[in-house]
Amino acid sequence: MSAFGLMPVSSRTLGVAVLLALVAGGPAMLAWQVQTWRYERQLAQTAQIQAQMLNHITQAAAIQQKAEQDKRLALEQQLSASEQSHYRALSDAQRDQDRLRDRLATADVRLSVLLDADDVAAGCAVPATAGAGGVDHGPLRARLDPAHAQRIVAITDEGDRGLIALQACQAYVRALGR
Repeated sequence: MSAFGLMPVSSRTLGVAVLLALVAGGPAMLAWQVQTWRYERQLAQTAQIQAQMLNHITQAAAIQQKAEQDKRLALEQQLSASEQSHYRALSDAQRDQDRLRDRLATADVRLSVLLDADDVAAGCAVPATAGAGGVDHGPLRARLDPAHAQRIVAITDEGDRGLIALQACQAYVRALGR
């Protein structure tokens, strides 16, 4: 069967049909039938071309969608790794701050500040801290009260967390900008 639903015809049968058409309807009928066949063939070709174009468009859209999904997945993985890295940095900073606070509380460590030699000479009588085995000949230092030291550690802890959060935000924005 042909694409138009007609049975295949030999050239002899076609010739007989043309003669019968000429005898029965004349040349006008034959011309009309030939135009119908041409029109049907053009419609079939147009439909086939449109189907091929639609198929190509669908394939291109699928390829583009796959590429976008791959880019999104790569970005999600990159952001996840960045988030894990920043979370690790935050937990490390928190652990270090907790250790420092514990050491300050148990007096294993004491915070001190450097003193200006001119202020000491002007009458500020703050003794220099001595080392375990002798007199310290380095710059003059004054120990801070443990409560003040704890407050300073808390302030630096908040600052560290803020800086780590800022770095995470900057990394996120950079990743989105790529």
